[in-house]
Amino acid sequence: MTTSAAVAPVATATDFVTIPTQDLGRAVAFYRDVLGLPCTALYQRGDGPAIGAEFDTGNVTLSVLHVESVGITFAPLTGPLALRVDDVAAARATIEARGVEFRADTMDTSVCHMAHFRDPDGNPLMLHRRYAASNPVPTAAAVDAVIAG
Repeated sequence: MTTSAAVAPVATATDFVTIPTQDLGRAVAFYRDVLGLPCTALYQRGDGPAIGAEFDTGNVTLSVLHVESVGITFAPLTGPLALRVDDVAAARATIEARGVEFRADTMDTSVCHMAHFRDPDGNPLMLHRRYAASNPVPTAAAVDAVIAG
């Protein structure tokens, strides 16, 4: 597949990210009561029980879905979802006091701070704060050259 800087993007933004759960009530309690995210929607099929809930993070919605209700076998996410916070140490202390366990010390990558933890379903999450300037956006040719090796 070839790429070009002149190719118009198909997508213009990310509307939501789905987070699988086996227990919607437990997940709602975690995202709302532990992380403090506002629950902006619940959804269901017909008159049945709720199968999903949405949480607003300010720039993207987290859609927590009881995946088995829609015929998908549950498996936790494999890569962490980074949640932007103003202060990683303060946010970590807050949610540790609410029962969250972290897997390691907070990392300083010389660009950002990050602290890894998991939700009750084992989905990896991260508290994240970039403190250094972002790298310049590479050209399409530069990306192709790096990928080609």
